[in-house]
This record gives sequence, structure tokens and C-alpha cells, in this order.
Amino acid sequence: MERMICRECLQHMKQRSLPACPSCGRFYYGEGDMHLCQDCQEKRPPFSVHRSCAEYRGLVKDVLLLYKFKKIKVFGECLSGYIFEILGEDPVLWWGLEGIIPVPLHPSKKRERGFNQSEIIARKIAKKKEVPLLRNCLLKRSETLPQTSLESIPRRTNVKGAFIVKDPKRIEDKILLLVDDVYTTGATLNECSSVLIRAGAKEVRAITIAQA
Repeated sequence: MERMICRECLQHMKQRSLPACPSCGRFYYGEGDMHLCQDCQEKRPPFSVHRSCAEYRGLVKDVLLLYKFKKIKVFGECLSGYIFEILGEDPVLWWGLEGIIPVPLHPSKKRERGFNQSEIIARKIAKKKEVPLLRNCLLKRSETLPQTSLESIPRRTNVKGAFIVKDPKRIEDKILLLVDDVYTTGATLNECSSVLIRAGAKEVRAITIAQA
């Protein structure tokens, strides 16, 4: 790991410097303070709040690509530390939290990769915050096309019905945090959150390393 990216670089990954929508967390690239984006004014997402640490570019993107596709699992620890550095004191994310759920992979994809990158990060967050990690609670039952290959509307239809809650009693009336690596259109987080809410969750929040 040290030969590819040194620890000093990992500790200095650029954090978000842009204002963002307080609901969906989408970064604004123009002027203005934090305010609800047009999409959230028209219709709020099923999750109550989402936050990303940074834009999906530069060193952050490089680390995520190495982590996922070169299967460098130790980067999960670096990335969870990065989350705490940027978002660890954000009360909207952590107050009253009762469970942490990683966005799941389909079993075939997990076998191919060897691990679920979101679960490794979620496990470390759960340990640090002393909040239960609800493993194998949210499952991906359908093998879908890679979201990166699709546009906005096909992304939503691609994941529609792909996720299920295995044991609704584990999440009933609880405040949950969904953990994923990259936020693009929000299709995956929207679908997972909707499924959890329908299964009885009181509130779903979400966190990602970066957004594209």
C-alpha cells in the first residue's frame, strides 16, 4: 500500500469545500449558501439526510478505485478514518443513531470481489461510534448492471426491486445509517432507504465517501 499511496497523502485527501443541499447532500458548484436543492424542494428523498466527504476526483477517486477494483482491503481503514475526519462531528448524522447498514452487494459480485467495500467501512464506523452493525439485514437479491454504465433514469429502474430486508424486526422503529462508497444520482441510496422505511425503519440517513 505504501508504494502506491503514502500515508501522508491519505491523511491530506482534499475534503469537500462546496456548500451542499442539507437534505440530499448534493454539492453546489455555483455561489450561494447551504439551501435545499430544486429536486428536494419538489420531492424529498426517502432518506432524511445524506453527506459526502469529497468530490469523486483526484486522490479520493484514485484510492476508491484501488480499494474496489484492485481489491486493496486495507484502504477500508483509511477511508473510514477519512469519514471521521470530515464528518465525525456532524450531529445530523450521528445523533440518536441505532444501527448502521452497509449497502449490500449481490452474492455473485461479492464472491468476485472477495469483500463488500461498503461493509468494511461500515464495520469500522460502527465500532468507532459504538453503534450496532446490522449485517445481512439488507440484501441485494437481483444482480443488476453496473450503475456506472447507466444514465439517471435507467439507474433508478436498474435497482428497482433489487433490495429486500431479511428480518424487519431488526430495524423496526430504528434510526439507521446507510453506508456506501460513491453517490452519483442517488438511485441506490433512494431504493435502499425506501425498502428500509417500508420494512419499518423510523428514519434512514446516509453517508458516502465521495459524490460524482
